[in-house]
Amino acid sequence: MRLFGVLMPASRSILWNKIRIPNKTRWAEQVALSPAGPKAISRETCLPEKQHKLSSLAALLLVIVAAIATIEAPVSAHEIPNDVVVQMYLKPESRQLNLLMRVPLEAMRDVSIPLYGPGYINIGDADASLRDATEIWLTNFITLKADNKVLDQWSIDAVRVSLPSDLSFVNYASAYAHILGPPLADATELYRDQAMLDVIITYPLAAAAAEFSIDPDLGRLGLRTTTVLHFLPSEGVQRVFEFFGSPGMVPLDPRWHHAFLRFVKTGILHILDGTDHLLFVLCLIIPFRRLRPLIAIVTSFTVAHSITLIASAFALVPKALWFPPLIETLIAASIVYMAFENIVGSRWERRWLIAFGFGLVHGFGFSFALSESLQFAGSHLLTSLFAFNLGVEIGQLLIILLAVPLLNFLFRTPVKERMGTILLSALLAHSGWHWMSERAVALSAYQFTWPVFTAAFLASVMRWAMLLLIIGVAVWVLYKVYRRCVISTT
Repeated sequence: MRLFGVLMPASRSILWNKIRIPNKTRWAEQVALSPAGPKAISRETCLPEKQHKLSSLAALLLVIVAAIATIEAPVSAHEIPNDVVVQMYLKPESRQLNLLMRVPLEAMRDVSIPLYGPGYINIGDADASLRDATEIWLTNFITLKADNKVLDQWSIDAVRVSLPSDLSFVNYASAYAHILGPPLADATELYRDQAMLDVIITYPLAAAAAEFSIDPDLGRLGLRTTTVLHFLPSEGVQRVFEFFGSPGMVPLDPRWHHAFLRFVKTGILHILDGTDHLLFVLCLIIPFRRLRPLIAIVTSFTVAHSITLIASAFALVPKALWFPPLIETLIAASIVYMAFENIVGSRWERRWLIAFGFGLVHGFGFSFALSESLQFAGSHLLTSLFAFNLGVEIGQLLIILLAVPLLNFLFRTPVKERMGTILLSALLAHSGWHWMSERAVALSAYQFTWPVFTAAFLASVMRWAMLLLIIGVAVWVLYKVYRRCVISTT
């Protein structure tokens, strides 16, 4: 501001010299030379030319820009942190619901915390500020429901700051005792952005045996906010949830119909959002758009990915780090293969078997998305599996219902159909090839180690043998059905 005060008089002086003084001089000169006197000549006739006006305006802009450029912009004392991890415990008691939270204090911006020295927290005087931070950043953005009724009454029972190395939040009992225990010593030298805020929030309840749901709208705490919630129901086992950003209202003990609807929606969105799955389905149906081939090919793909999806849900997949990138690479390779087969020509009697093989690979891909959502299934694992698979089939059916009429419209003559099949398949092969190359590079970064022959390895081999047996039976059944259909039509 001091520099701005110096520059403003300078700018006024420059403008006076460039605008005001030339105008006065020119007017005085013309008055002296005019026989009619001052009344005959107005100041408007002596205004500077257009170029002079532009140069004056440019000088003004330069002065303003220089003033702004030299003023230091105020730097925020508390920037938005990149990664924020929030730990929560939720436990219903007889007449109240206890919510324990641990949040990095640096995520609570624009809250005045008493400091001293180079930025140490004044622990003895920080209680009121910590309660303000809890109300501003936490309680105002957490919605809890019991039996579908919002719990709008709450109280902050205890707050404290903790060291980042504190391990009391390993379980509910130690976290509860730690928050209610003695605070850190006033002489503790703890920087604000290194401290953890621990808090106990209680909500009055009519009964502990209720159906609870939570909406932790905590995404604004950081650029990437992860919330780990441990729910300890009055009856049953502890459930652990992991949320990213603001997940919306989440039932903590869902009924079967809640889980069913949620996973149907998840399955539909997954296949519609997955570009590689969309392109593979499109590759499947480009040359085969009649009803019978469509039923055979789509059914084979559905049966195959259902087998591996269910197998993955029951942990019949390798736990190695290289397995997910391997599956992603094979999914891209399936697009390339199908696209090239469309170009050279294919028969549906052979296409159904290839669709089955690649369906096994895509089922593993579906399972990666399912594994992230199974935390919301509660005790309804089978229901959620069926619902997710149903959602995938609904999304797949929507793709086919939209794509087949459009392709039939584009391929209205045999010549156009053949040329269109080649061109469209070449485009799909191009996209799949780029994905396959990129994913293969990512896969090459992982190291593959041969398994050690132990009892656990032999048990996994037995499980894989059972899975292969199920796959073999499914192929045999589909072969018999399709063979009978072919014989019946000839």
